[in-house]
Amino acid sequence: MNTITQTSQEKKIAVDPLCHALAIPRATYYRHLQQDDPAIPPVNSPQNALSDEERQHVLDLLHSECFADKTPYEVFYTLMDEGKYYCSPRTMYRLLDAQGESKDRRLQRNHRNAVKPELIATRPNQVWSWDITKLLGPQKWIYYHLYVLLDIFSRYVVGWLIADRESKALACRLIQHSAVKQGIQPDQLTLHADNGPSMKSQPVTQLLDNLGIIKTHSRPYTSDDNPFSESQFKTMKYRPDFPVRFLSLMDAESFCRSFFAWYNQEHYHSGIAWLMPESVHYGHAEAILEKRHAVLMQAYLSNPGRFNNKQPQLQELPPAVYINPPQTVKISGQQEAVMAG
Repeated sequence: MNTITQTSQEKKIAVDPLCHALAIPRATYYRHLQQDDPAIPPVNSPQNALSDEERQHVLDLLHSECFADKTPYEVFYTLMDEGKYYCSPRTMYRLLDAQGESKDRRLQRNHRNAVKPELIATRPNQVWSWDITKLLGPQKWIYYHLYVLLDIFSRYVVGWLIADRESKALACRLIQHSAVKQGIQPDQLTLHADNGPSMKSQPVTQLLDNLGIIKTHSRPYTSDDNPFSESQFKTMKYRPDFPVRFLSLMDAESFCRSFFAWYNQEHYHSGIAWLMPESVHYGHAEAILEKRHAVLMQAYLSNPGRFNNKQPQLQELPPAVYINPPQTVKISGQQEAVMAG
């Protein structure tokens, strides 16, 4: 807390961005500031608050035999009909909640405590993401299912398959074929997916165990846990030539073959320094970036004023790609942004 105060005063930075960069709620900072400063008077209880004797009396009423099974609203209006007023129904709820007595009496199904996946890839073929999306067929209620395996570091589509149904057998075939094609070794790869039936099926789980591939899953109803596959599907469906409906399975397969060739070999991806996924996946990124830098340097030397006399910097690939980066990475990035500002 002292660091925030000192930095704010010395660097003339507002408290709000400093608290945000350190992941500290602003209210927590001011609360500690109030506790550390004796000159700030403590917050007094409201003048209309119940006394200890009054609170105990209300609790005794709520615990009494005639009111034990009634809600505070029923208790309040019953007492009102008898010409008595002690406190509001909301105050009764607060008193009961402080005693741990304001709970749902029914047995509720508790969702499992899903673990937030935190994955990192520093090179190709370290983490793959896969998902299945539906493509509209020629008529209503007819869909084609597109399976896509994506390397999150290079954004390269390592395998895809389209079928008229979702099948765990087809998923196994695609995963095994792609792993063999990419030369995946045991304990090399992590395969991330959502909680679809094919992703969590026993045949897929057994196949991954046999191949030595670690599998992880998104949390239920959390699309942000599988962002790379979702983004790739959006890129496909926002293409100008993407049809509203496909006339047949062969028509859909022909479109996908053309699209994935473009995506891997011609698409300049903003997340990988505007390189093509194939170039990053097969190790050509550094040579291309150095060539680009040489072109910029030649233009800079010819006319520095066009660059505001600032020498162009060599672009680099992100050193690591994350699914749900750890909190330390987020805080570090926020601190750099604050200091730069």
